[in-house]
Amino acid sequence: MSGFLSIDRRDGVVVATMNRPDERNALTEEHQMLEFVELCAQIRRDPGVTALVLTGAGSAFSAGGNLKNMRDKKGFSAGSPADIRDAYRNGIQQIPLALYEVDVPTIAAVNGPAIGAGLDLACMCDIRLASEQATFASSFVKLGIVPGDGGAWLLARTIGQPKAMEMMLTGDTFDAARALALGLVSRVIPPEELMPQALDLAARISANPSRTVRLTKRLLRESDSVSLASSLEMAAAYQALAHYTSDHDEAVRAFLEKRKPVFTGR
Repeated sequence: MSGFLSIDRRDGVVVATMNRPDERNALTEEHQMLEFVELCAQIRRDPGVTALVLTGAGSAFSAGGNLKNMRDKKGFSAGSPADIRDAYRNGIQQIPLALYEVDVPTIAAVNGPAIGAGLDLACMCDIRLASEQATFASSFVKLGIVPGDGGAWLLARTIGQPKAMEMMLTGDTFDAARALALGLVSRVIPPEELMPQALDLAARISANPSRTVRLTKRLLRESDSVSLASSLEMAAAYQALAHYTSDHDEAVRAFLEKRKPVFTGR
């Protein structure tokens, strides 16, 4: 795959880098959105993938939308209200739908500014690690628009509605230390250590039985929107599937024999 996303696979870990550093990795064109959708579809079809790491090339993670396009009424800003609505639905809104359905854990390695849609993109991932140089803003209100790519849903579930409300209504920009205090990121890392630590985290996740990792992620995600009784019912069904994997049998044997397990993904 070539274009906006640069893809590198390291064993089971896929590293996707937004590769328009001269544009601060802004999300502007429909083909960029479709690259995310296609990547997610490929990952879902490939049982050998164990984790996805998303980052940005250059100094920014993603600066969000293209202000010149907004000024010139191009791209998502072109046409009638109905045209704009359809452009969002058929374009950038496809990214959260696709990323949310990825079965493997997703890690955002936020190397620099994550602004507007860039912040929302980080929130689409399961885990967020931030460089000390990262900054964050839900800045839509400062441009006279609302989060059009799922930010209202994503940010509230990431840090809680009161904190999300403050961020969205002020549009303020804040640093990585504040992001850590808010619970937006789980770790703040020196710039040169960001990708090594993100890859180490992906490797530690990938060392576990891959089918169980996928089931665990799905159980956690789905449990966010169902009753306790429904979550327990789902857990019982997923547990039955997990018990019938070869990796479960190997994990138990290795634990009892006091040795390192050898998992096969089956």
